[in-house]
Amino acid sequence: MTPAHSMISRIQIRDFVLIDRLDVHLGPGLTVLTGETGAGKSILVDAIALALGGRAEGGWVRPGRERAEIVLSFDLEDRPAACQWLQEQELDDDDDPTLCIVRRTLRAAGGSRGYLNGRPVTAAQLRQLGERLVDIHGQHQHQSLLRPFQQQQLLDAFGGHTAWAREVAELARAWEDNRRALERLEGERGERERRIDFLRYQVDELERLAPEDGEWERLTREHDRLANLEGLLSAAQGGLELLREGDDTVEARLEALRRALAPYVPLDAHVKTADELLQEAQIQLQEAAAELGRAQQAQELDPEAYQAVARRMEEIHDLARKHRSTPERLNALLEELRRELARLESGEGEIQRLRQQAKDLKARWTTAAARLSGARARAAEDLARQVTALLQELGMAGSRLEVALEPRGSDHPHPGGAETVAFLVTTNAGMDPAPLARVASGGELSRISLAIQVVTAQLGGIPTLIFDEVDVGVGGGVAELVGEKLRLLSERRQVLCVTHLPQVAAQGHHHLRTHKHRRGQETVTELEVLDPAARVEEIARMLGGRQITRRTREHAREMLAAVR
Repeated sequence: MTPAHSMISRIQIRDFVLIDRLDVHLGPGLTVLTGETGAGKSILVDAIALALGGRAEGGWVRPGRERAEIVLSFDLEDRPAACQWLQEQELDDDDDPTLCIVRRTLRAAGGSRGYLNGRPVTAAQLRQLGERLVDIHGQHQHQSLLRPFQQQQLLDAFGGHTAWAREVAELARAWEDNRRALERLEGERGERERRIDFLRYQVDELERLAPEDGEWERLTREHDRLANLEGLLSAAQGGLELLREGDDTVEARLEALRRALAPYVPLDAHVKTADELLQEAQIQLQEAAAELGRAQQAQELDPEAYQAVARRMEEIHDLARKHRSTPERLNALLEELRRELARLESGEGEIQRLRQQAKDLKARWTTAAARLSGARARAAEDLARQVTALLQELGMAGSRLEVALEPRGSDHPHPGGAETVAFLVTTNAGMDPAPLARVASGGELSRISLAIQVVTAQLGGIPTLIFDEVDVGVGGGVAELVGEKLRLLSERRQVLCVTHLPQVAAQGHHHLRTHKHRRGQETVTELEVLDPAARVEEIARMLGGRQITRRTREHAREMLAAVR
């Protein structure tokens, strides 16, 4: 089978512990990392963990340097979920959305900085991305299999009932949202009733006043008119007297002027034009006099009308001030208060609706959770059986995996279902199983993780797996089997394995070697990619130690040829 698509495509490290400069490209499949004891094999794993949000320590900066830097390049071509996360965080690369570059710097004086595709991010964001892309197995904290939620997800995926688990989670979240809304409404009941009483009083008060749209503007204009009515009538009378009443009116003077000009109108164009304009003026003056007459007739001095307008304006003004509003907005305020009152008065009906909805959601969750519990029980037995059998093959005689399903002890709908899921392990016959996180030996934990990953490899999951000395404490045929299982796992995942066993190293698609040497006054660790000839020499060294003979080289060639 063709190895899985590469995820970590490149690792660059500068001034980290014993590493001066390192730049290595990783391919798909199984990459093995070997080297003599103390050569710094685990430094590469530490650097990857640090880049993905691990705890930073100032002592990791190379002595005499101010800053260390780790850069990881990821190819997300077949990882849409990771690409979507980057888009949601607005951290995706505009030119290539399948590219992700993680950068972490560490200062000797203390403190660190993280970057995703050149944008500053927090260590928490680096961890969130790391949890989607890389899983490190060994004596490290960055292990998803130690998290209860991951164990639950793995069991559900193994059993093929992820959709049922999703339905249970969605129903539980809907029930919780309902519960919070109900608690809020019930908690607000006393305050709501007081508010309703107050609103009813305000609405009643405003409805008795019955303000209308535009009423204040109309009242203002009418008030001004009535306040100036006496002067208006006097001005109209004076205008009429000037225009047409009496002996020497404006209209009479215009008429006399026109009679005087009449003999000369036919003789001169300018005089003719002047006569026409005077005629138009006569007409305008006559109309103006008629309007003033009508104004006189329409007006009536009515003190009561003025007082009525003044009282209405005072009522509106006082109520507006009481409601901390303006006279112009009183009608709009009344509508707002009516809407709020209607909403609050419907609160009791909403409480009853939410209570019924809570019962319905809980009943649906109970049915779905019971179905999920049955499926989990069957899957737990099958998963435990397969992993336990593989642990025996991996040289862990007497080891056993149990998948414990414990009732939550509460009838409230929970997103995880009616039970908790816990992977329990015993590494020796006769011992009680304990949580996976409490397994003492790092090597045993790595092999247990390997067994679980191999059994569930077809389920997808995290695309890049790193095993740090997964083969501690094994040898011979078991070591060869460990290597075969890692290679099998790498058909679906990218796998990086730090190993000291030639049987495991021979299984790699790619081979890296670390070696430590003196350079002037400094000690440095370097990493090299081995070609076929160099692989023979390295595996021969792992087989025979310092003395490498022709026979050990032949043995190394045989091991590599057998794998190919």
